[in-house]
Amino acid sequence: MVKSTHKLIAACALFMGASGLFYAESADAQSAASYPGKPIRLVVPFTPGGSTDILARAIGQKLNEAWGQPVVIDNVPGAGGSIGADKVAKAPADGYTLLMGHIGTLAVNPSLYPNLPYDPVKSFAPVAWVARVPNVLVVHPSVPAKNVQELVALAKAKPGQLNYGSGGNGSAANLATEYFKLQTNTSLLHIPYRGTAPAVTDLVGGQIQVLFTGAPAVINQVKTGQMRALAVSSPKRMDALPDVPTVAESGFPGFEADQWYGVVAPVGTPADIVAKLNTQINLALNSPELKTRLNTEGAIATPDTPANFGKLIVREIARWKPVLSNGRVKAD
Repeated sequence: MVKSTHKLIAACALFMGASGLFYAESADAQSAASYPGKPIRLVVPFTPGGSTDILARAIGQKLNEAWGQPVVIDNVPGAGGSIGADKVAKAPADGYTLLMGHIGTLAVNPSLYPNLPYDPVKSFAPVAWVARVPNVLVVHPSVPAKNVQELVALAKAKPGQLNYGSGGNGSAANLATEYFKLQTNTSLLHIPYRGTAPAVTDLVGGQIQVLFTGAPAVINQVKTGQMRALAVSSPKRMDALPDVPTVAESGFPGFEADQWYGVVAPVGTPADIVAKLNTQINLALNSPELKTRLNTEGAIATPDTPANFGKLIVREIARWKPVLSNGRVKAD
């Protein structure tokens, strides 16, 4: 009788365990099927108004239209985007806290900050590659260089006398210019700013001479003649600036130094939620409305799989490490 009772208890325990597993799996499946059931927070690790913020708001609006749930943009600036990125890395892995990452937070910071509190590869689940943003090499109209070759010749004739601005040490503009210096064997003096906007303002005012930054920040000033565009960093010309050649066309084959942006979630976020987010973001990026909007602002939509976005992050970490080292780029 005792043995029978023990067998019965064991059987019940096994059944309850199996039932618990079944219900847990069912709950997970239901949560994925009903996702999102509440507002989503999309963290932008920079101040409002920059390219990362613009792209996040565009994507957030499209997700809201598709799902009827608000996408709350949470600007958490500081430490080259590290503070906001770390906040997402430590958030619950339920699909309700996402990061609009970019080349800095996901590829540059590991080499820039020795005690980075997150790992771009291990701390996040790639969700969607959103956009590529070509950098535009611009100069103040007073600079006597009408193309890249002339700028290189001028820089070599006056090593260290031409200065360039950026949004700060380790910023995309800093990296693009250091890569340009490396590829052209030139010397330019770096003037770091606390953000891209003041660097653009000082270039227009003539306080700095050169800037190599994302198209959205300078495209209007180029079109109004406040600065001269010499080249773009992308493999092919931009639709928004069709008369501006690429750096590769300008005598430096293979040159490419675009910024890029994408959405990641905390590692452990259910794969079906990641897939659902990826599908909806890609639908948004393929919509004529968003394509036109991004193109007008100098960005190129790049819908792709989470796996391919993850591979991009790994490649870019390896690519930019020697540029930071050779350029002696240090965090502010």
